[in-house]
Amino acid sequence: MIINLKSVALAMTSICLFAQCTPTPTSEASYDVIPMPQSITLTESSEPFVLHSGTQISYTAGNADMERNAQFLKDYLAPQLGYELKTVPGIASKGIVLQLVDGEATEGYKITVDANRVLVEATSPAGIFYGIQTIRKSLPVEQGAVVALPAGTITDAPRFDYRGAHLDVCRHFYPVDSIKTYIDMLALHNMNKFHWHLTEDQGWRIEIKQFPKLTEIGSVRNGTMIRKDWDSNDSIQYGGFYTQDECREIVKYAADRYITVIPEIDMPGHMVAAVTAYPELGCTGGPYSVRTIWGVSEELLCAGNDKVYDFVEKVLDEVMDIFPSKDIHIGGDECPKTEWEKCPKCQKKIKELGLKKDKQFTAEQKLQAYFTKHVDEYLTKHGRNAIGWDEILEGGVSENATVMSWRGEVGGIEAARLKHRVIMTPNTYCYFDYYQSKDRDNEPFAIGGFLPASHVYSYEPLPASLTPEEQSYIWGVQCNVWTEYIPTFSQVQYMILPRGAALAEVQWSQPEVKNYEKFKNERLPRLIKIYELNNYNYCKRIYTDKEEPSDLNVGW
Repeated sequence: MIINLKSVALAMTSICLFAQCTPTPTSEASYDVIPMPQSITLTESSEPFVLHSGTQISYTAGNADMERNAQFLKDYLAPQLGYELKTVPGIASKGIVLQLVDGEATEGYKITVDANRVLVEATSPAGIFYGIQTIRKSLPVEQGAVVALPAGTITDAPRFDYRGAHLDVCRHFYPVDSIKTYIDMLALHNMNKFHWHLTEDQGWRIEIKQFPKLTEIGSVRNGTMIRKDWDSNDSIQYGGFYTQDECREIVKYAADRYITVIPEIDMPGHMVAAVTAYPELGCTGGPYSVRTIWGVSEELLCAGNDKVYDFVEKVLDEVMDIFPSKDIHIGGDECPKTEWEKCPKCQKKIKELGLKKDKQFTAEQKLQAYFTKHVDEYLTKHGRNAIGWDEILEGGVSENATVMSWRGEVGGIEAARLKHRVIMTPNTYCYFDYYQSKDRDNEPFAIGGFLPASHVYSYEPLPASLTPEEQSYIWGVQCNVWTEYIPTFSQVQYMILPRGAALAEVQWSQPEVKNYEKFKNERLPRLIKIYELNNYNYCKRIYTDKEEPSDLNVGW
């Protein structure tokens, strides 16, 4: 006779629940999750906690965030284990307990497991949320599982305060539900910043009520280039934008998961969609058309036109009203000065400001610095901070600006030495629009480059050339997903996963607990089961491609 042990275990579970006893475990949890916690201490002499369908989740009462956290844990585990746990207010002596404790609010947490309960403690609801993520990822994806959680203590906190992921929705547009799924993916990987790239040459994607033509005209392009044929056009009209109500919905969805949405309104370059809608904002007055090819355009906002500054301020007024983020991204990258060199208004402004070429910067670069400083001061006056790509260093960086270093680490190193906050996002480690395999013929068409998960994992964001004090200005790390060649959200997922898991350990884990082989062969396979449970499309190349030593240790 063949005995099905799983069936017997499930039957025993039902009997035990009726008899008020603890069922026999069928699986064991593992606290070696992604990102790897700071400290795990197991108490092997003690009995484990046994999680089953009768387990309750209790939480600090009278706190809406904690009630929501308990619901999150319940919702995460229901499809994963095949049963729903009950949530109850108040701190219980048994079960899973989510408890706020006194202290300075941080994102750190402590989990203490014994035979009676799993106690998650933190000084903030965000810390509790990350403890919940660790519990979620420590458990198997197994219907009806009765899980033994080993007794012990997990103490954890993030290495970096800024743990971000970017998404360009301008080259290709994704609906609200897809953006919510993206946020869920970030939460799974303990990320806390969503950098939302909302405006571009190829489409303006956010409703601005004072300037309705930005979406009426600027959100639609008359076709798209085919692959890398710069003279081609598929002649299919392409558009889409988010209403302000939809943006607020996404902000709330992210905030519930302790993720801040940082909007980007790129300026003064990458503004072809805007000047198409309002030609008077450009240097030549047009006519312009929303760009149908990728790359960098010489058409940009006219920095010598006072109406442009009024336009920017009014746009930012509405953006600040929608997004409570302390930080607003203002772009500043890839801004050719050709039109400014020929524009009478720009040249007049340069003369008025007394800007002159020197050994380091041109007068036009200094004009962009003036533009950026104006915007930075406007945001500062309204209690916000500006973030810009590392080009904002050219011509002199604004006093309060945060620098996002994408052209390698040079800009970040310079900004840190100037005592500016820095977000490291070098293309050599953090550009997730690059290929994940050298076998390009069997991969989705991409912009180029080669960035396997192993190379992402090897990244050290604190440059050795900086002093410890200078390193303290490195605020965090972010991946960027530019979508010229990513037409579907399924492909966005494919480009993010599992590289996002590798980045998560760069962002969160201390270097001494990182181990690539264990990441790849032990921790990631368990996380992939959660990807599959949620129908996330992910790349399997980490297991099918032969890794070379150079993939692990060097750049391009």
